[in-house]
Formats: sequence, C-alpha cells, structure tokens
Amino acid sequence: MPSKVEFNCLPTAIGSMPHTDPKEACSLVAKYLLALPAWPQLPKRSHLENMYVQFSEGFPGVVLEGDKIYVDRSAEFDSQLEQLYTAYSKNSPDGYAISAEYAAGLHAFLALKQQSPNMVKGQITGPISWGLCVTDREHRGVLYDELLAEALSRFLRLKAMWQERFLKTISRDTIIFVDEPYLTSLGTAFVAIPSEQVTALLEEVFGGIDGLKGVHCCGTTDWSILLKSPTDVLSFDAYNYADSLSCYPAEVKSFLERGSTIAWGIVPNDEETLAKESLSSLYDRFGEALAPFARDGISFKQLVAQSLLTPSCGLASLSPEAAIQALELLAGLSAKVKRKYTI
Repeated sequence: MPSKVEFNCLPTAIGSMPHTDPKEACSLVAKYLLALPAWPQLPKRSHLENMYVQFSEGFPGVVLEGDKIYVDRSAEFDSQLEQLYTAYSKNSPDGYAISAEYAAGLHAFLALKQQSPNMVKGQITGPISWGLCVTDREHRGVLYDELLAEALSRFLRLKAMWQERFLKTISRDTIIFVDEPYLTSLGTAFVAIPSEQVTALLEEVFGGIDGLKGVHCCGTTDWSILLKSPTDVLSFDAYNYADSLSCYPAEVKSFLERGSTIAWGIVPNDEETLAKESLSSLYDRFGEALAPFARDGISFKQLVAQSLLTPSCGLASLSPEAAIQALELLAGLSAKVKRKYTI
C-alpha cells in the first residue's frame, strides 16, 4: 500500500449502526459508502457487540456477567497469559479471531467481496479506552495494572492483525481505526496516565497493522499526542469540536506534510441535531472547519485531498431511518466537495 493516499473527501463510517440484521446494515454500507465501506458494529443486536465486549474474546481471565466485563486473575489466567505471549512472539493471531457471535456485521461484510471495493475499513477499540472500561475484581481499570496493561496492548495488536488479514480477503488495501473515546479525559483526574504511556500503548497496537492505521476520538483531547504518533489518519468529531483541532496549526501542517489524512466527522450523530441539517448547511460547516488551516498556509486543495468525511461518531444511537439520513447526507456532501475542489 502506498505511504500516501489522497482520499479526496471520500465518505466512510466510524463503525456502529442501529440495526440488528447484519445483512441489512452491510447493504446500506455498500449503497452509500461503496468506495470505502466500513463493517458495521451492531450493539443493538447483542450485548456482545458492545465496543468493549466485542474485542474481549480470548483475553486471559476475562469474565462476562450480564453487562459487566472484568478480568479474574485466578483459575486459568496464567496459562492463558502464556498462550497470549506465545502468540504475540510468533505474530500468530489465529487464536484471537473475532467470531460472528461477537461481530455479525464483520462476517456479513464478506459479501462485499463481490463488489471489489478498492479499500475497506475496519475498527477496533483502543488500549486506553479498553483498559479503563474493563476492570479487575476490585473495579479498577486494567490499564492501571502494569502486567494487564502490557497484556491488553499485545492482545489488541493480535486482534487488529487478525482483523486486517480477514478484511484483506475482500480488498487488498485496508485501513483500521483504533477507537479511543476515553482520550477525551486525558490529563484529568479520571485518566491519570502519562502521555508517554498513551503513545507506547497505541504504537503497540499499530504494530499489528500492516496497512493504513487511524485513531478516532469523538471529543476533544491533546491532539498533539496523536498528530505526532505514527497514525496515518486522525479521525475526530468535527461537527462539535472543529475548533479544538485548529489550536494545533503547526502540528496539523506537519501531519499533512508527511502524507497523513484527517477524517472530519462532520455529519452529526444526534437525531434532533441531524434533523436540522441539510446538504447545504453541512457544506458550509465543513468549509468553516477547514478555514483556520487555510489561513495558516495550507491550501484548500491539499486539505480536501488529504481528508475523509465521516459521521461525528457511530450511528448506533440513531433510529434506522435517521441513520440512513446521515449516510445520505454524508455521501451527498462528499460528492459536492469533490465536484467543487477535485477533478
């Protein structure tokens, strides 16, 4: 895969959809996001598709009790941990597959092979967010346990590696987003971890991805950490937090100069807000989001070339009808921007 890809504001999705039928969800993805389809996560289908549970399958000592997920370091924990480290040392992800029970949309996504998309997108929960939401028996995030933190980053690396190989059966070129909603709490008392650990954990997961890799954060954070990381795509909620990224003009310029991409989450995923928007209003809002960077010397042509368009976050909170509206607006906005700024 080339080190630099100009997406020219192609539309894609963050991941989740409100549907329970994986074939229906994949059909919508294929209809509206044909150039860069993303497999749909379906949390309303099963609690196993919750973004933290979905990628927990096979983690040493993991226990699911209803909606709760935690790690129990008794019983088979040591032997399971040894298996994990053996698989990691051999770059062998086969024992850490994502089953259809945990990700029905991923497996239904294989049907898109017939359409031969140029690239497909996957996603996985990142180590910071996973490590804060999955706890030990004392209800402490496993991220604060040195052994478990190392294990989880290596575990998610294997999960990402397996997923990428799975998606390559559909398309030779792939992009995997690491979803990190809890980075919005970075630097607060709630997430008392140093930026160096954030970078190290993310880089461990990135190490399992051969193709393009991205990071998605649906709020505001210290963007300099991610802009300086090895990620190829920075994905963020540009509908609500465009101003937060404009506070880092030098870092954004350097990020783009090395050939990386910004994924602008410009279509809202709140149903009431979405109902008030139109293609014209979102086009104007996107232009306003890009304007500060153009004033800092980055041409609109370059910004458009090195951009993706997405919803602000996942669409699972919407009704199925509103999710279709969001995808229609997204596809329409992409087409309008491309007509204006690209050949």
